[in-house]
Amino acid sequence: MRLERNLKYTKEHEWLRVEGEEVFIGITDFAQHQLGDIVFVELPEVGDEFSISDSFAVVDSVKATSDVYMPFDCKILEANEKLVDSPERINEEPYENWMIKVKPVDLSQLDEMLDVEEYEKFCAEEE
Repeated sequence: MRLERNLKYTKEHEWLRVEGEEVFIGITDFAQHQLGDIVFVELPEVGDEFSISDSFAVVDSVKATSDVYMPFDCKILEANEKLVDSPERINEEPYENWMIKVKPVDLSQLDEMLDVEEYEKFCAEEE
């Protein structure tokens, strides 16, 4: 399992890259391995607003269909449309292929996310 030190993580296997007041969100290497070959991604629309724990995307793989959950309250600034045409990019490079870019309502909610060591320990307990 590959991890990136500069990211934050959730227990639902999303990664977060904070850039100022914007956050890029994708699914982790652990998640894409569990899903297998990803064949379809449904993303939200720019301007959509989500609350913590809302499903914001759907990922279909050869094994399962999975919802992807919002880790905090936010507004969608951008969806990575490249994934709609080439969802396998998530399998190839999960940390380079973000799903959405958002603006959090409250940046302090990011303090609840896991750092790389905490996420690594969490994944070890799940296996």
